[in-house]
Amino acid sequence: MLRWLIGGGREPQGLAEKSSVQTIGEEQIQNPYTELLVLKGHQDIVRFLVQIDDCRFASAGDDGIIFLWNAQTGEKLFELHGHTHKITAIAPFPSSDASEEKNHLILTASADRTVIVWDCSSGRQVQKVSCFHSTVKCLTVLQRLDVWLSGGSDLCVWNRKLDLLCKTSHLTDAGISALLELPKNCVAAAVGKELIIFRLIASNDGSEGWNVLEVKRLFDHQDNILSLVSVNDFTFVTGSHVGELIVWDALDWTKQASECNFWDSSVHPDVQPEIKLSQSPNETSVQHLTSDEECVFAAVGKGIYVYNLQMKRVIACQRTAHDSSVLHIEKLPNRQLISCSEDGSVRIWELREKQQLPAEPVPTGFFNMWGFGRANKQANQTAKKMQENTPMYFLELVGDLIGHSSAVQMFLYFGELGLATCSADHLIILWKDGERESRLRSLTLFQKLAQNGALQLKF
Repeated sequence: MLRWLIGGGREPQGLAEKSSVQTIGEEQIQNPYTELLVLKGHQDIVRFLVQIDDCRFASAGDDGIIFLWNAQTGEKLFELHGHTHKITAIAPFPSSDASEEKNHLILTASADRTVIVWDCSSGRQVQKVSCFHSTVKCLTVLQRLDVWLSGGSDLCVWNRKLDLLCKTSHLTDAGISALLELPKNCVAAAVGKELIIFRLIASNDGSEGWNVLEVKRLFDHQDNILSLVSVNDFTFVTGSHVGELIVWDALDWTKQASECNFWDSSVHPDVQPEIKLSQSPNETSVQHLTSDEECVFAAVGKGIYVYNLQMKRVIACQRTAHDSSVLHIEKLPNRQLISCSEDGSVRIWELREKQQLPAEPVPTGFFNMWGFGRANKQANQTAKKMQENTPMYFLELVGDLIGHSSAVQMFLYFGELGLATCSADHLIILWKDGERESRLRSLTLFQKLAQNGALQLKF
C-alpha cells in the first residue's frame, strides 16, 4: 500500500499572484488521511461515485464504463460494459422488501439514450431500455413505491421490471436537469429556471400502474437551477447559477425564505458599480448543496457558506475555500465538512464557534454576509442585537488532501473505511486513516505469526 504523508502549501494552479486561499502546513493533526490507494481503470473523466453498501461503490464517467470497487481494499470487483457514450446519471436501486434478500442493483443512464440495470453481485446486465427520445440527465429511485424516475426531455416512471408505467408530455428542449423526492408521492424537477412539482397517483383499476400529474410550476428563480437538497420531510432548498438560494415548504411548495443576487443594480440601485462588475456568474453559482437539518451547506463559486435555517442567515463562510470552483461538499457526522474543487484539491474544514465583539455590526442577509451591498442603520441595529444573542461560527481548515492532478468531481465518505474521490485525471483515490491501517497491518501480522507458531507446535 502506498503511504503518503499529506503535506501543506502548494502553488495554486494557473495563478501567478499570491492566492487568498488558506494554506495548512505539514502538521495536520486533525487530518487522519495519511495513506492513499490509487485506483486505475477509467480512460476518461470520472464524474460519478455511488455507494452500493457499507464496503462497495461504483464509479462512472465519460468513458461509458462502470467499475465496482471494494472500499476497504481498493480491489476492482467488476468492469461493466454496455454503454457506447458517456454516463450522465447513476443511482443505486436496492430492494424495497425488508424480508427479501437484498438484491443490490444500480441504474446507469448514458448520452447514448439508454438506461441499463446492473446486478452488483454478479456484474451482469439485467436489462436495457433504449426508447428515450433524449439523453436521461437524472435518475431518482422512489424506494417506498418500488419505482424509479428518469428525467430528460420528459419525466418517465418505471417499475423494477423496466416497464414504462407513465410519462409526461415533452417539457422543454433543455429537459430536466435534477429530481428530488418530496412527501405525498411528489417530486420536484428542475427544468431550467423553473421548478415543476409532479405527483404520482396510483391507477384506479387496481393494477400496479401509476399516473404522473403536474401540480405546480414555480418561477421564483432568475436563472437555471443547479442544485436541490432535501432538508427533512417539511423543507427543501434550491440554488441557482446566479447565486440565489430558496428555502421551500415541502408540503405546499411555498417559499419560506430566499436570498437573491445582491449585486443586481436593478434590484438594489445603491450597489456600487464596481462591486457588480467584479462578480461573474461562475463566482456566485451554487454548484452543490447539502444539509444536516439544522443548516444548509452551500458550495458557491470558490467558497463555502453555512446557512442556518432557523435564523435564516449565514452563520459562517469561507469566501475562498479553494483556488477554483467548489464542485461538491458533504457534512460529516461530527462538526467537519469536506469539499472538493476544480483545482484538484480535497479539503477538510471544522465548524467552530467564535466570540464576536459586542459593538461590531454584522450585515444581514445571505449575500451581505459575503461582503456585498450596504446594510442600512436599522438593519445594523437588528443584526447587532441578534449577534449579542446568537453565536457566530467560522470554518477552519484542518486538512488538505493533495493527490489528484485535475478537477475533483465528487467524493464518498465511508466512515472508518475512509474517503473515495474521483477526478478528471481519470483516477479514483481511496484516502485512508493511517493509524487505523497501521493497526490493521499489525493485527494481521500478529495473527499470521500466531498461526505459524501453532502449526510449528503441531509438528
